[in-house]
Amino acid sequence: MAWGESKTWLRGKATGKLYQDLLDDAATQPARNAKRKKIVHPDEMPWEMSRQGLLKHLLNEQMNTRMETVDAYMEIIPPGSRSGKHRHLAEECVYVLEGRGYDLHQDCDVEITDTYHWKAQDEIKRYEWEAGDVIYIPPNTIHHHFNASPDKPVRLISAINRIYRHCGLNDLEQIEDAPEYDPSVVLDAATMERYLKRKA
Repeated sequence: MAWGESKTWLRGKATGKLYQDLLDDAATQPARNAKRKKIVHPDEMPWEMSRQGLLKHLLNEQMNTRMETVDAYMEIIPPGSRSGKHRHLAEECVYVLEGRGYDLHQDCDVEITDTYHWKAQDEIKRYEWEAGDVIYIPPNTIHHHFNASPDKPVRLISAINRIYRHCGLNDLEQIEDAPEYDPSVVLDAATMERYLKRKA
């Protein structure tokens, strides 16, 4: 009988206003958004001495901007240096703002069942780039960026979709740290200037 399961579905004493909470959130969103930044000025963009390298965050979920889906940062690679090496499930778009260099990419074989496993393929591909180019990094690709100049910096703008993280897929793994990484250093404009003056 179709209603035979009633003894099961009628169980439970928990109550809530989950749908009403969604309505309330939607109703108050315009007021919240009015307080969020549409313009982010350079002095509001945090510096970070990160394992991936020397970063200046342009957009990030923690920066209280109107941007809902994309995180972006500028990465500065000193002369002759390189970024860290990492892998993440989300695809990434990198615009080369200044300088020239190359990327090393290593594809991974992925298996997603009840668990998630990846294995790096043997082949490592090299891609040359210069100012004005866009670098596409496919999902789950091990990669790092190299500055080919011994005396000029590289500046890259990285953009990545944060939707993966909100779907429970924050699969980010740092494989190697950038040479400049020093957790005892607080990165700021003056410190950045010193890094840019170093020769390879």
